[in-house]
Parts: sequence; structure tokens; C-alpha cells
Amino acid sequence: MLFVPLFFLSYFLAAPLNAFASPLVESRANGIDETTYNNLERYTKYSSAVYQWICPKPLGNKLIDQFDISGTQGFVARDDSRKEIVIAFRGTLELKDAFVDLQIIMKPLQSTGLTNVGSAYVHTGFLYAYNVVASTVLKTVKAQAAAYPSYTIVVTGHSLGGAVASLAAISIKSALPNSSLKLYTFGQPRTGNAAFASYVESKIGINNIFRAVHTYDGITTILFKALGYRHFANEYWHFQESPSTFINPAHIVYFGQGLCNLYAASDFVQS
Repeated sequence: MLFVPLFFLSYFLAAPLNAFASPLVESRANGIDETTYNNLERYTKYSSAVYQWICPKPLGNKLIDQFDISGTQGFVARDDSRKEIVIAFRGTLELKDAFVDLQIIMKPLQSTGLTNVGSAYVHTGFLYAYNVVASTVLKTVKAQAAAYPSYTIVVTGHSLGGAVASLAAISIKSALPNSSLKLYTFGQPRTGNAAFASYVESKIGINNIFRAVHTYDGITTILFKALGYRHFANEYWHFQESPSTFINPAHIVYFGQGLCNLYAASDFVQS
């Protein structure tokens, strides 16, 4: 059974965190090139594949590692044709994920290898979800990067998985500062305050961040600005639709992929 994130309930459970907020314009890209669109479509498939836990060859590529620790699931794959190391995180699927979603009080950003974070604060649940797998993810990615130093590292995820991916991306970049790293998220909720958004942008580089949303997807904005939350980097719209209306079906389909459904193995695996 699919459990939809319950962020809207948490709005009534916490006092505003305006102390963490500062003005930040959430920029929006106006039109993209074909390569960018094709990449968004491609990494949506990785973000979808991670919901299907038995996925021995994600998009026909080599599965390096899978992890499932305290509810945080994901995998590391290697695409030798494109020279990429891909890390994908699963979004909300189980009741325990909803519990993570509801831990909306922000806490100081603290994770493996991160330094000089300033006044960056992040969602407590999202930070926990990454930190429980941080050592596993970093160990695997470091080993792959050492063996394939010319490969680009791509971190991706949908919904809760997108929030965790953003934390993983800055952690990996800190561990491997000379690596080429890109972040692709889909339907990602706001993850931290303005200082966190700035930290992500400076750490990864705005041109390496691709945050795709439906304008109608309410999950992306349900962690309200009144609580101190801000988005980072450019926002890519698949289509321009009506304004969001909290939780709705738009959240579970991106670029033709039913991200919260278990597709047949043939959709993601090549023999």
C-alpha cells in the first residue's frame, strides 16, 4: 500500500521557524534544451526504478550496491556507456516513511564530512533518513570513484528521496571535492532553510542542479515558507499547470513514470 506524505498535518504541529528564514528568490528556468529534457526523463526512470526494490540492472546498467537501513532505501549503479555513477533514493512508500516526513522541526545541518555549514538548518526527518545510510553510500561511491575517476556522479530521487538525494549530494561532494557531480530531483519538498539552500547551491553549483516539479504538485511547497523552508536552485516545470492544491495525483507521475507504482521489471531491466 502506498502511504502519501502527510506534511499538511504537520503544519498544525509546529510553531513557525521564521528565525531561520531570509529572503530568497526561488528561480524558475524558462525553457530548456533537448539534452536537459532527455536527462530529466532519464533520471526520472532511475528515481522510479528505486521503488521497485528487486532491480538487478537499473536501466540495463550494473547494480553496484543496494541499501535498506532504518527505512532508507536506494541503490548505486554504474553506467559504463555514459561514464556515470548513479545513486538513487526511494521516496515515501511505507508508514515509517510518513513518520520521517512528519519530523518537520528543523535542526542544524550535520552530516558526514560537512563543514562550514553556517546557519544551515534542515528537516529533522530528512536529515535522519540520509545520515543512517551516509557511511554506506560514501564507502560505495568513494570506491567507484577511485576505480573510475573520470565518471560523473549523479544523485537522484523523488519526493522524500529527492530531499535525501540533496543531502547525499553535498555529502558526496564534500568527500570528493574534485568530482563532477549532478543532482536531479523530482517532486522534492523543500528540505531546509535559506542558508541550506545557499549551501547546496555553492557546494554543487547551480548549473549542476535540476529540480523538476509539476506546478500542481502540492508536496513541493507544503513545507511552507512560513516555517522557514526554502527551495534551492532552478525549478524545471514539465508543464505549466494550475497552482498546487496540497496532496494530489500530480505528485506520483513525472515524465511519464508512475514513480510510486511498481512497474514490470521489463520497464527498468535489460537482460
